[in-house]
Amino acid sequence: MSESNAKNSSNGAQEPEEYYSEYSQMMFHPHNVLLILLLIGISAMFLSLTLAFIYTRIQSGIPAIKLPVLFFFNTLILLCSSGTMVWANRAYKADETANYQKALKATLALSFFFLIMQFVAWYQLLSSGVAINSGNSASYLYLISILHFAHVIAGLPFLGIFLYNARKHMKEPVSVLVYFSDPERRLKLRLLNIYWHFLDALWIYLMLFFLINYFI
Repeated sequence: MSESNAKNSSNGAQEPEEYYSEYSQMMFHPHNVLLILLLIGISAMFLSLTLAFIYTRIQSGIPAIKLPVLFFFNTLILLCSSGTMVWANRAYKADETANYQKALKATLALSFFFLIMQFVAWYQLLSSGVAINSGNSASYLYLISILHFAHVIAGLPFLGIFLYNARKHMKEPVSVLVYFSDPERRLKLRLLNIYWHFLDALWIYLMLFFLINYFI
């Protein structure tokens, strides 16, 4: 075989690796770019709201609001959902069909549990006389927590789609093999993991923010 043919053969052998490199590097695939832009936009929005809250407090001299205990309990729920997403990702990489589906179901269940408990937390606030129009502190707390709530809801359809596809395609050995070897599905699962961990980190930041403001 000539040197040029050998080189072409070598390049041909490397093509699949080069083709799939976009799925393993954050900067290449369009899905990665969209997620990065989305997370930057969400971060900027919540950072602006928290800074506006500080400015309003300084200008108006109003006291910060005390967070209900359920807000901190909901933090634990979100942390557990992050753990189950890590479990799902590891199960996917290890081709563990049963564990993968269990992890997705657990994440979905914990997410719904968080939403329900957040409604209960708002109800406790309202029952204690803290309405959304009762003061600037309360308004910011409701607005920020509702926006975070909405972003959790936005992630639920993607979780549902992953679980539906897992149940649909994991019935025969061949379809299971195809499912676990799909690089695009692996990429989307990783992006969903990142989004879920981001929401948890964002919630922790918000809880710490309101807690510190309450004691200052």
